[in-house]
Amino acid sequence: MMDSAKQIQLLKRGTVEIFTEAELAGKLTEAAKKGRQLRIKLGLDPTSADIHLGHTVVLRKMRQFQDLGHKAVLIIGDYTARIGDPSGQNTTRPQLSTEQIEENAKTYFDQAGKILDTSESKLEIRYNSEWLEKLTAIEIIQLAAKKTVAQLLQRDSFKIRLRNDEDIFMHEFLYPLMQGYDSVVVRSDVELGGTDQTFNNLVGRDIQRAYGQPPQIVITLPILVGLDGKEKMSKSKGNYIGVTDGPNDMFGKVMSISDDMMENYFTLLTNLNAGEITELVNPGATHPKQAKVILGKAIVTDFYDNTAADTAAAEFDRIFAKRQLPDDIPEIEITPGPIMAGKLLLACKLVASGGQAKRIIKQDGATIDGQKLTDPNAQITPAEGMVIQVGKRKFAKIKIKKN
Repeated sequence: MMDSAKQIQLLKRGTVEIFTEAELAGKLTEAAKKGRQLRIKLGLDPTSADIHLGHTVVLRKMRQFQDLGHKAVLIIGDYTARIGDPSGQNTTRPQLSTEQIEENAKTYFDQAGKILDTSESKLEIRYNSEWLEKLTAIEIIQLAAKKTVAQLLQRDSFKIRLRNDEDIFMHEFLYPLMQGYDSVVVRSDVELGGTDQTFNNLVGRDIQRAYGQPPQIVITLPILVGLDGKEKMSKSKGNYIGVTDGPNDMFGKVMSISDDMMENYFTLLTNLNAGEITELVNPGATHPKQAKVILGKAIVTDFYDNTAADTAAAEFDRIFAKRQLPDDIPEIEITPGPIMAGKLLLACKLVASGGQAKRIIKQDGATIDGQKLTDPNAQITPAEGMVIQVGKRKFAKIKIKKN
């Protein structure tokens, strides 16, 4: 087995902070001596149906622990999602219904399984409703007594809201306490999370101490920047690459990122070493487009295979470098007769709303048979085989409905 110093070197890659490195080294050494697995905790609240590449940053770190012989404990926060995690939120996060949470949670195991080793000896899946739903009122009060209000108000988002005279609701204080209680129940040795989870995870250390357990090590990882290069990757912001995206779409989205984002993506989303990454992101050593192709193929291979990656790269080159149309344009049946341009995009399922259609058309982001649309209210008469394009990757081919 790899000694603890080498394990630390591997596990530090791509991290922001470890609380603390010395404690982690001690736990790794002790685990090796006793022949036991460390329990590596990660909590995911099912606030949406899809996991994106931003989530996989911590999942990949969890997989590293698995490959070193340790056990991943993936907690689906079906109960805490009802409260709403205030992390990084400068307003109260809306609480989800039980039905929304259950629907979202259904897909999480399959999606996380694209990264994690799902064998029983390496992965334990838990839903925190198992224990949080059973807490009595007195047990919740006892849990709340483990931290002071002053301590909880140290959270950055709460400080901002206090400064702006904005409301903080009592249930928001319960979230980090319950997340910490999760660590007690599963006897977590290490908890992983993005930097937006630092406060919650450190509370978990305090809660474990209060319940007589050794405190977990906390490892924080960077927040992956979305495709816009500005904000964190998020489905709600539309700047994400989903783990269930098709190979062509996944590759195309990677090719759209700016050159200065590549080092971050290579570090957090691939297994390449620092020397290889340095060479790839140096324009003097590797052309940025070539580097991006390598990145896109590496990511597609992780979720599909080498063949899918090669095919996606070839398709991208054929469509964008050679200005050809893709082979697999979906056909959409349209009723004959004139229709406004904005409504046509919506009918072709190329946009999510009429408002989005208007914005895209006004920004010169849509074409019909290669001709730019300029007026969302223009009357278009659909024709058999007409090709509608939105952005660089979305296409639809018209099929006229027959009476």
